[in-house]
Amino acid sequence: MIYFTQGTQRKLFEGRMQGETEMKTRHVLSILDVSPDELLELIENAVAIGANRATTVSPLIGSTVGIYFRCSSTRTRTSFTVAAHRLGAETIHYGPNDLQLVTGETLGDTARVLSGFLKALVIRTNQSVSEMKLLASQDRMSVINAMSENEHPTQAIADLATIRESFGRLHDLHVLYLGEGNNTAASLALAISRLPGMQLTLVTPDGYGLPDDTIEKAQTLAREYGARVEQYHGVDRLPGNVDVVYTTRWQTMGVQKSDPDWKTKFQPYGVTSELMAQVSKPTGTIFLHDLPAVRGDDVTDMVLDGPQSRAFRQAEYKLFAAMSVLSWCVGAEIDKRDEFISSRISESVAAVY
Repeated sequence: MIYFTQGTQRKLFEGRMQGETEMKTRHVLSILDVSPDELLELIENAVAIGANRATTVSPLIGSTVGIYFRCSSTRTRTSFTVAAHRLGAETIHYGPNDLQLVTGETLGDTARVLSGFLKALVIRTNQSVSEMKLLASQDRMSVINAMSENEHPTQAIADLATIRESFGRLHDLHVLYLGEGNNTAASLALAISRLPGMQLTLVTPDGYGLPDDTIEKAQTLAREYGARVEQYHGVDRLPGNVDVVYTTRWQTMGVQKSDPDWKTKFQPYGVTSELMAQVSKPTGTIFLHDLPAVRGDDVTDMVLDGPQSRAFRQAEYKLFAAMSVLSWCVGAEIDKRDEFISSRISESVAAVY
């Protein structure tokens, strides 16, 4: 079982009764909004939730979480909705035309109004993070980036928690990312760059890598924290003996690319059984995909449904990561009473540092 401490429950209850809490409002707009220690905490809490699948108390009871998605979603929308319910909250959903923003109300006014009703607002736009920052300008309601144009921070937490569950550690693991340098790749790079001993190699078609400022930031952080992040263009630069092979759909959110020949450039990056054999270790290498997959393009059926694939467990981890993030935003402390989980977490933190 996973327990939220009685102190957390008392603090949250008293805070609601008084209309405020002592804790500063936490937002997750970028994976860089959480410190390296907090990132590890979020990952480990997601793993603990995934192992136990239950909480004894509800840190969000009596609260409402807003789910504001302006574009399609299967996993992220569902995971945050279920996460909020499991943590005791009610949810209210907004589509692209539901708020008075479409009639001219400002983001600032919208934020001030919603913060009087909601404990947290989970938002997906596939556009600039700047409007999320405006929504987060108030100090009462947490704002969580469920995907913007440049980052997908909660996906990175789910990914790393899946890896942590699979290997029992994060230290000394090498992740190969293939395909488009999109928002998922950006958050993964910025997360791994602050996890000592981890290595990420991104291999993308020329012209489709991470933006220069993102890769430079990730590499600067990696040097500081003892990680390694590299980016190459061309499948001739594929490394061998990696622990994790990761790809995503080539068209993020299905957005069409301007280059009519783009698919020809991406075809060598499709993950096949042959590619897995080329880059994998003799045993233990796993395959990840954030889904949805375009079978036959970014990955074959044999790989996605094969024994190395953890893609559908990774999808489940979207829920556990959402619960971890929502709990962290409201200051709930997860008490991991399972002795095995507690000891494994202690070992993981010791290995990282």
